[in-house]
Amino acid sequence: MDELPVEEEEHGAAEVLFVLDGTLELVVAGVPVSVGAGEMYQVAARTPHAVRAGSRGTLVIVEVPEVPGV
Repeated sequence: MDELPVEEEEHGAAEVLFVLDGTLELVVAGVPVSVGAGEMYQVAARTPHAVRAGSRGTLVIVEVPEVPGV
C-alpha cells in the first residue's frame, strides 16, 4: 500500500484482507474501517469498498469464492 486511495469497487466473491505491516484505511458500505498490522478484515461479496488515502504497508488479499450448495 502506497498511501494512495483506490476507488470504490465490489466483487462477486468475498475478500479477506490481511495487513502484514502498516495500516489499511477502508470505507466499507459507507463506514470507515481501520485494519492494523497483524489484523484481518473480511469484505463480503458484492459489498462496495474503497481504500482511503494514507493506507501504507504490506497487504495480502485472498478472494474466497462462493461454493454452490454449501
